Order: sequence, then structure tokens, then C-alpha cells
Amino acid sequence: MKPGLAGVAVLMVIFAAGAQAQPARKGEGAYPARPIRLLVPQAPGGSNDIMARYMGGQLATRLGQQVVVDNRPGAEGTIATDVVARASPDGYTLLMTSAAFAMNPAVLSKLPYDPVKDFDWAALLGRAPVVVIAGPSLPVNSLKELIALGRAKPNYITMAQPGGFGHFVAAMFRGHAKIDATIALYKGGAPALVDVIGGHTHMSVATIVTATPALKSGRLKPLAVTGAKRAPTLPDVPTMAEAGLPSYDASIWWAFGTPARVPAAVLSKLNKEVNAILATPETAKRFAAEGAEPELRTPAELRQMVRTDIGKWEKVARDAGMKKQ
Repeated sequence: MKPGLAGVAVLMVIFAAGAQAQPARKGEGAYPARPIRLLVPQAPGGSNDIMARYMGGQLATRLGQQVVVDNRPGAEGTIATDVVARASPDGYTLLMTSAAFAMNPAVLSKLPYDPVKDFDWAALLGRAPVVVIAGPSLPVNSLKELIALGRAKPNYITMAQPGGFGHFVAAMFRGHAKIDATIALYKGGAPALVDVIGGHTHMSVATIVTATPALKSGRLKPLAVTGAKRAPTLPDVPTMAEAGLPSYDASIWWAFGTPARVPAAVLSKLNKEVNAILATPETAKRFAAEGAEPELRTPAELRQMVRTDIGKWEKVARDAGMKKQ
């Protein structure tokens, strides 16, 4: 996912500043006794990388050991993910991953790892809803009006979507709304919105960070956010449930994964320290810059969440006829 904010380089410097490890505190056990490697499946500069560097810096301070961010982009994130799957299950190799982890099994036919059996989970970091937006060429001002138009005019509406998460959430919306609409795939969220604003396409389901400038200027109309509750940065925009589509719930999430069979005590310690970081006002502010909110889960709760998401996105892909690569 590309960052939606200017000055990413400045943010990276600020976030990396916390990565100086402090002396280990007494009485906290043997783990960690050496630096921890945090693999990021994306290149430096994206929101996943920014979040990894901030959380890694904060975690280093609390644990008394360096957290070294290791960017391994490529192959839809599977290169870094496979490195973690094959790593020693000792808590010294972590994966900074996102909702894409649960989507890849639905569209990639030859994963080099088993997304359920080869991984465990230390902590959920947070999640961000996306927003359903309409452009000036679509004569609707609410989600109900959009759905009514889509049902009255099959294949009239064109949705401009980046691939990956954007494709999934658009396909899920089309299915839940029971409308026939064309999904036009783009290489990124920004060019997709340019075409919506220009009237070349009608609508999109976009990240809040990407859509906010055009929403504030009135060039796009927000119809609903896709999470279970309203987004703090768009408090006047209803949820899908409030807008008339209660069955729809989709959001981007970020989490720290580990190889399978990491000792429960290590997972518990990581979970405790990450949750303490998430509870701080500073973290809430940093996450808000990415349109996200911190969210706390236990390792067991997170494990079940990921498994549920894998099944959910496999069904979306199957129903939408999305072909595996």
C-alpha cells in the first residue's frame, strides 16, 4: 500500500529514532537476549514500512534489544513471508504483515508456505476501514441510492480499483450489494481516484488517506466507511451497516506474525509489550496519520481472526471469479 501523506521521508526519520535499544531491564527473563529481525514484505516508504519502523523502535526500547527492520519486497509479499515461515521458532524473527496475508491464498496458486500451519501470531497492531466514494458523474448521495442505481442499471457503474486489497473489497461490495458493476483495475489508488474525479469512472472503494484530500475539496462524495464503527477522521460518514448494508465489514489490518511453534511465553511477552505501546496517545496519533486505529488482540484471538479472514477472502474471490496466478 502506498503512503497517502506527503513527507514520508521525514516520518521515516522520526519513526526510526525510537529504534535505539535501551539497556535490558532486570527480572524480565532471558528473552530477548539478542536483536530481533522484523521482516517487511514491502519496500521502504509505504505505510507497512512506516508502521514497522515506528513499532519496531518502540518495541526495542521496551525490550532492551534492537529490532532490525529488514525489507524484502516482491512476489506479492511472499518472499519475506516465506523467510519467516522457515525461520527458527524462537521469537527472534517477526513478520510485519497485513490483510494481504489472508488474501494471497485466494489468488496465488503456489504459495511456498502454508498460511495456517506455518505461522503463529504475536499481536494485532491496528486496522483501518476504507471508504466508498462516488465521483461527480454518479448522481447519488448515499449508499442506498448507489445500490438502487446499480440494480436498476446493470453493468452501468464502473468501479476504479487498485489491485490487491482494493480488488477484493470492491468485489465483496459488488456481491453484498447484489449489483452488476464493472471493476476496472489500476496500478495504484491515486490514479484510480483521478479517473473517478475526472468522470471517466463512477466510484471506488478507497483508503481513507488516499481519498481524504479530494473528499475535503468536495471533488468526491463519501457514502460509507467499511468498518464496524465510524472512522475518527471521517466522523460524519456512516458505516456500511448504518447506510443499509449490515452484512459488509472489511478493513485493512496490520499484525506481527511469527513462525509456527514459537513458545507461548515468548508470544505472551511480545503481545504484552506491543499492547502497551498501542495504548499510548503517541501511537494513536501516529496510526491516525495512516487512517488507522490501534486494536488489541491476544495471540489466540488473532490466530482465529486470520483463519477467518482467509476463508472470507477465498469465498469473495471464488464468488467474483477471480483467477489464481
